[in-house]
Amino acid sequence: MPTLNKIRTALLGDTRTILPGERRPDRGSPALRRLRIALTLFFALDGFLFAGWVVRIPAIKEQTGASAGALGLALLGVSAGAVATMVLTGRLCRRFGSHPVTVVAGALMSLSIALPPLVRSAPALGLVLLVFGAAYGGINVAMNSAAVDLVAALRRPVMPSFHAAFSLGGMLGAGLGGLVAGHLSPTRHLLLLTVAGLAVTATAGRMLLSHPAPRAERPAPAPAADGGTSRRGNRTVALFGVIALCTAYGEGALADWGALHLQQDLGVHAGLAAAGYSVFALAMTLGRLSGTFLLERLGQTTALVAGGAAAAGGMLLGALAPTVWAALAGFAVTGLGLANIFPVAVGRAGELGGPGGVAAASTFGYGGMLLGPPVIGLLADASSLPVALTTVAGLAAVAAAIAYATRRTVS
Repeated sequence: MPTLNKIRTALLGDTRTILPGERRPDRGSPALRRLRIALTLFFALDGFLFAGWVVRIPAIKEQTGASAGALGLALLGVSAGAVATMVLTGRLCRRFGSHPVTVVAGALMSLSIALPPLVRSAPALGLVLLVFGAAYGGINVAMNSAAVDLVAALRRPVMPSFHAAFSLGGMLGAGLGGLVAGHLSPTRHLLLLTVAGLAVTATAGRMLLSHPAPRAERPAPAPAADGGTSRRGNRTVALFGVIALCTAYGEGALADWGALHLQQDLGVHAGLAAAGYSVFALAMTLGRLSGTFLLERLGQTTALVAGGAAAAGGMLLGALAPTVWAALAGFAVTGLGLANIFPVAVGRAGELGGPGGVAAASTFGYGGMLLGPPVIGLLADASSLPVALTTVAGLAAVAAAIAYATRRTVS
């Protein structure tokens, strides 16, 4: 008879362990391969559409005549819509299944991206961005929930590969958007994205809907002393959410403040300063492409702790280095370190809490991405931008510490 620890590991930690009498799934199954392809397409589509919208923000600002402050308030519509929808999407996934919800959210995101260039005022822009943000939050929770079930069926830690597809889609969307920005109006550009998005949703959605979601066995909640349900699982999900918040904080901070740090504090020209976030994003993409390999060989705890420690060291170098090349090296190390922490945190929250766990961790993570830029700005005013950026290193270290403290629930 296996020991209790082995059973617990099979349920909670090592996704490659098989319970006694359980049939090992066929990883080469055509159905599982098609599901993985379909989900990869949805992750790439999410990044592609979002980046396509972002590169047209300057043109939309000019079109609406919005001031910087008014535009900032309008852009909060994306965040508000996403956060408000994430918890609701978790409930919809439990009721209707993650596959149908992913397809519906993909279609809504494709349609809503065509709305911003149709408005002529900042308040109207904020309203349509609420719709866009709701679709964005919905597809993120739904497709991550579907990915958690597929990862459990494959019994391989392939979650980083899906997030790598998101990163690659974002790079493609930003690159193409930059190329066509001088030739196409925002209306035509975003309408083309709608057509492309609907085409991908129809193709990938057909594959997704033709196969039921794999059934993922999750540990039953332990009874509490008073006979009720233990809250330990919920607390653990919240801890993985905090890990997601700590790492997403760094993404948001570097996206908004990395280039300014290089230009303002290190005196480089605008072109080289803009490369700062590109280096970070490319390193993160490469880290996610190698994530499955690393997780299979290191295990989740080691990967999380090592990633957090690397990100902390890299960001200290990036923030405090006296030369631009050392700072860029620090940004690259930070990207590699953070690459797989968010996918693993969301995946573990989903394994423990189902779609609700994914929704909770995603909400934490998205909150961290929103929190980073304004906190960095306030701290920079109070001290300096390099000092403010060291908070990214501090939170990466916190993520590593939490991962180590929760190692009993991580393989």
